[in-house]
Amino acid sequence: MPVSLKEWAVTVRALAEGEQLLTLRKGGIREESKHFEIEHDRFFLYPTFDHQRNDLVRDSHTPELGRALEEGVWPDTEPPVEALTRDGGIPQPDRVRIRAWAEVAASYLITDPRCIEALSPYYIWTTDYAEKRLAWKRRHPMHVIVLRTYRIPRPVTVRVRPEYQGCKSWIELHRDLPFEGTPVLSDEEFDRATGEIEAIASDAVPVLA
Repeated sequence: MPVSLKEWAVTVRALAEGEQLLTLRKGGIREESKHFEIEHDRFFLYPTFDHQRNDLVRDSHTPELGRALEEGVWPDTEPPVEALTRDGGIPQPDRVRIRAWAEVAASYLITDPRCIEALSPYYIWTTDYAEKRLAWKRRHPMHVIVLRTYRIPRPVTVRVRPEYQGCKSWIELHRDLPFEGTPVLSDEEFDRATGEIEAIASDAVPVLA
């Protein structure tokens, strides 16, 4: 079964549009080892509304919160637009649309909050939220994972199963999906951005390159 990485729906949309190039991970409560591990080098991006909060997305990208509702297929055929007026999670839809997959281009372990601030052009969350991710489980460094994202030719709709839910990063999807599609950024754009990210994280310990 194809493996997918769970991310906020608004984050998946940003990755699929080339507006975000990395993700920051420490781990979920239900991770087997209680902290995040890079278990796969390529995977689909599964949009979730668990814990997605409007106030943790930068003002410049709040319009994307409404568009991110399109990643779900809702029981009443209409997304819960009223949920966008509060700073809380949105109930899970019946189905979600898989539009993109990603490869791990590079990964770093960081502990310096200044690095989080410097990397802010490459993610859409507030820096305060990113710093809180770093501060959680202080004894453990945070993974900065640079992703090369591809849009698949046609979005694929999958049913939201009970085993997909909860605070875990990796899930196996019960349907075949193709690793096909077009990179969201050109080689030149991506190489330039990853060079800048590497320069910022140069004092960190590289995990994978």
